[in-house]
Amino acid sequence: RQTADEISDRLLAGSVLAIAEQVFVNDDGELEVDVPYVALQMLTSSADDRVFYRIETLEGAFITGYRQLVLANSVDDDEAQTQFFNSVFRGSDIRIATFVGAASSSTKSVGYRVGVAETTNARTAIASRILLRSAARQSVLIAAAALLVWLAVTNALKPLSNLKRAIDRRNPEDMRPIKHRVPLEVEGIVERINDLLGRFSSSIDALRNFTSNASHQFRTPLALINTHLELAQRADTESEKAQSIHNAQKAVGDAERLMGQMLLLSRIDTLSGEELQSQSCDLTAIARDVCEEFILRLSHQADMDFDLGFQGDGQVVIKGDKTLVQEVVRNLIDNAIKHSGPTPRVDVIVAHSNCDPGSDVDVATKGVLFVRDQGMGFDLRTVLRNSMRHHPTTSSSNETHLSRGAGIGLTIVHEIVNLLGGQLSGQNQMSSTGMTICVAFEAK
Repeated sequence: RQTADEISDRLLAGSVLAIAEQVFVNDDGELEVDVPYVALQMLTSSADDRVFYRIETLEGAFITGYRQLVLANSVDDDEAQTQFFNSVFRGSDIRIATFVGAASSSTKSVGYRVGVAETTNARTAIASRILLRSAARQSVLIAAAALLVWLAVTNALKPLSNLKRAIDRRNPEDMRPIKHRVPLEVEGIVERINDLLGRFSSSIDALRNFTSNASHQFRTPLALINTHLELAQRADTESEKAQSIHNAQKAVGDAERLMGQMLLLSRIDTLSGEELQSQSCDLTAIARDVCEEFILRLSHQADMDFDLGFQGDGQVVIKGDKTLVQEVVRNLIDNAIKHSGPTPRVDVIVAHSNCDPGSDVDVATKGVLFVRDQGMGFDLRTVLRNSMRHHPTTSSSNETHLSRGAGIGLTIVHEIVNLLGGQLSGQNQMSSTGMTICVAFEAK
């Protein structure tokens, strides 16, 4: 609208100046004007516009033109300039241009005011054309910009679409990390998703291990219980029946112990090593208490002749949870008693010293636990490899027996020691003089 007004006002100002140039003072000292109608025709040549004019003195005395046309007073009638006003004349909107000037003769100078008005049809039409052309250009620009933005965004988000399709194709058991290329802004999200997938994978693996191992490990004690109960039913004498019931009760105790070990092993998978290593306990006191516990429990078994010895050289404070360290000592002693023959001989030693010669454990500034027995000995690495977490594919009958009998206890020990940041070691070859297992804990 402003552009249309500027264009039309230039024509209107030209008409006013053309008329003002024809104003003069006659011989009687009055104003006269010879209106150049060409100036008015220049305005009426526009579309359906009507033109009005009025010439008057500065006092408002009418000279010529349209008497009803009212000219607004200029800001400064003494200054020769063209000014523009909007008004209404004969029911139509008009635009008025006024010029203030003075005509002079040899004896007199008279001021006057010239006003030319036109209806606004032409300038409205010009404004509409400018608007339509601008709108067309702006529409093209907006459409082009929208297309460019759509193409840019689509291309930028294409890796995310590929990532979505790749995730959709995965089955529920696929927990592999996401390795697709993604925009820099979402790399952090993908890393967090990969971390979450890793934790899900660990939890699912732990659950699978627990269920498969539970079904495998409980099969033997349950079969023994069932066998002893059947023998008790078929027993001919009361002594045979009592012996079968006693054996069944013992098998129930073994199954209960096995269940506790399985639950402990499943719980270890969810523990945080950093949190556990921030705790501390006295290895000497723990080992002594566990030894006393075994002595009290085994002393009630009249059919067992055993020798359990303990040696400790003062307080040995280590990093770790007291309950888990108790489980380590308890499982090692239980394993040594079970595989030391009919008359178990087990020594438990706590010290601030290195393991036996030949051990590959570095125990500088560590608390060390030794458990020695007089059994047939075994290869610790083989037993751990063929334990319940890694079922054996091929192994000798002796190793398979050890794996089933000692594997779960030693596996618990191995898992706890790793969780607490310690090291587990033992003799690597079979030995007829027994087995020594060494566990080195971080000293506090």
